[in-house]
Amino acid sequence: MFDETLLDSSPSHAPVLSTTHWVIMLAAGVVGFLAWFFGAPILLGPPDSTKVLITQAIIFGTVPLFFTALFLCYVYADSRHLGLGTWGWMVVVFLLNIVGFLFYLVYSAAKTDNWKRATIPIAYIIEVIFVGVTILMPLIYTEALPKGQLMTFLVAPPPPPPPPPPPVQAAPVKVIRRVTAEDIMRAPTVIPKTIAQIKDEADVPQAASVGVVGGVPGGMPGGTPGGVLGSIISSASAAPPPPPPPKAATPKRIRVGGQVEQAKLIFRPTPEYPPLAKMARIQGTVRLEAIISRDGTIQDLKVISGHPLLVKSALEAVQRWRYQPTLLNGEPVEVVTEIDCNFTLAE
Repeated sequence: MFDETLLDSSPSHAPVLSTTHWVIMLAAGVVGFLAWFFGAPILLGPPDSTKVLITQAIIFGTVPLFFTALFLCYVYADSRHLGLGTWGWMVVVFLLNIVGFLFYLVYSAAKTDNWKRATIPIAYIIEVIFVGVTILMPLIYTEALPKGQLMTFLVAPPPPPPPPPPPVQAAPVKVIRRVTAEDIMRAPTVIPKTIAQIKDEADVPQAASVGVVGGVPGGMPGGTPGGVLGSIISSASAAPPPPPPPKAATPKRIRVGGQVEQAKLIFRPTPEYPPLAKMARIQGTVRLEAIISRDGTIQDLKVISGHPLLVKSALEAVQRWRYQPTLLNGEPVEVVTEIDCNFTLAE
């Protein structure tokens, strides 16, 4: 291109740029490459990879210095050939670069009345700039590329989400029925089909009355004549009277209800409302069965009914409750009772 238009300015069609000029331009490109390759990491920080650094050195180091040397060499050779003020145009091209070079082309075409040497190179330069910008802009500003669309082609689609876990089933509440003294003393509600017959032992036959010589009528067996001494001896040898019936033992454990009063509660911390149950708007009653020991503490706490999210809070609170010992016949006894913990959300 340059040999046919730009550099063919002499009547003999001799090229303006010589071999020395091309060597200078290549050397300037190499110097620009090395300067960017070793200077950019120091000034701008280490790059992402060596390939990126080489690409940047070619774009920002080799290309600008190569074309700057091209413009300067051409202006130097051509202006000396035409006698147009070499050093003045060299300063203009050095400061304005491609803009100064375009000014020189227009000025030299007007001086020589040969507009071909200006119009065709200007068209080529504009075309090269347009193509270069179109190619280099995506390489420089990679964040402007549609990442979302590119990732759909490069990344496999994510796996489907796992199925939701099955709902938590509440453990079945096992109710233990205790037989208490009240149950034993309660009247039967069903008539049994068979009734066991209890037979009394046969009476021991008494020995026949044997008369004693000298005795009195109606005297006791073994008596002596006169009946007085025999009566005294028989009274001394007779069996002692039966002992009084034993005092009924106080039962160790009773159940609240009927004629047994409710145990008196003296310390009752309120159960905390579980945050998860509060978020889920769960409310209700947790029914517990407990044994109040002789010292008033809670023993053997069991769950009868209630929502699983409320049970733990109810157990932790009731375990710390304290009662006044229950007295039966003046002695403390254990009490089996049922406790209700109500959980209600404020409106």
